[in-house]
Amino acid sequence: MKLTLKEIAGIVNGKIIGQEDCVIVGVGAIQDAMVGHISFLGNKKYTHYLKDTKASAIFVGEDINVEEYKGKNFIIVKDPQLAFSKVLVLIDKQRLDKIKPGVSPKATIEQTVILGKDVTIGHNVVIEDNTIVGDNTKILANTFIGSDVVIGKNCLIYPNVTIRERTIIGDDCIIHPGVVIGGDGFGFAATGEKIPQIGHVEIGNNVEIGSNTTIDRAAIGKTSIGNNTKIDNLVMIAHNVQVGENTIIVSQVGIAGSTKIGNKVTLGGQVGIVGHITVGDNVMVGAKSGINGNLKGNQVVAGHPLQPYRKHLESQVLIKKLPELFSQVKKIIKKLNIEE
Repeated sequence: MKLTLKEIAGIVNGKIIGQEDCVIVGVGAIQDAMVGHISFLGNKKYTHYLKDTKASAIFVGEDINVEEYKGKNFIIVKDPQLAFSKVLVLIDKQRLDKIKPGVSPKATIEQTVILGKDVTIGHNVVIEDNTIVGDNTKILANTFIGSDVVIGKNCLIYPNVTIRERTIIGDDCIIHPGVVIGGDGFGFAATGEKIPQIGHVEIGNNVEIGSNTTIDRAAIGKTSIGNNTKIDNLVMIAHNVQVGENTIIVSQVGIAGSTKIGNKVTLGGQVGIVGHITVGDNVMVGAKSGINGNLKGNQVVAGHPLQPYRKHLESQVLIKKLPELFSQVKKIIKKLNIEE
């Protein structure tokens, strides 16, 4: 990257205070950025770094008095973090542009596979019969794609991903290393016999799936992930689960079979959800919570047992005080000569 402040300000619709022709060649955190870097102030508690930062320019909000910092270059914007992220997008685009379209001679692709325009297929990729790959999709090294899979346009599939048969993936998806889509659901009869998992997985458009996440195929029917949903690393989604649109699932969440998750739901890290229940739209669940029953929409909850978020915080405060309270109760019992 090599841009002047004037060019960057045009991209983020910001106001320059300082030298318009200052050249930016990289980015950095405000406390350790170097000359030539642009940084941002996203939280006022880091304002003290503005005086000594070596960054050549800083994105700041409209509420920052930049007159206190003479000799510094600023771009004033409504949302400094968002402006900074737009610069990161430019840098990341340069990285992705280095991945040129083409099919590696080391890939194994069946003759019945249909590849769109400008597709990238990396070393040791295996694609089985009757699979369709959309235009501009990138499938990187050592990825396995089973038969009858459909992958949309402009997807980025990183190395060592497994996508089993009959999976459907929409457009503009990002799938990180180690993801397994369409592995067998955990289905066994009471006698211990395996129940064949003959369903499939459907992933919507603009979905991102983090490293080493697993999304199991349905026993029958489908496991589904809605449009614009973002899934972190190390998430386990069981067979026949349905996840809605614009939902966020943070690392180490486990969702048991046949559960339905609504739209615009946020599940904090390590949330566990039992099977065959429904979580409504616009629900936020705090980290390490356990959900063992249906949840109506439009609420914020946490804990195990689950309760409204504010009550959960109050409970945590009381739990810390239990040793002190117990000691006081013992003193009262002793004073009153009451047998414990």
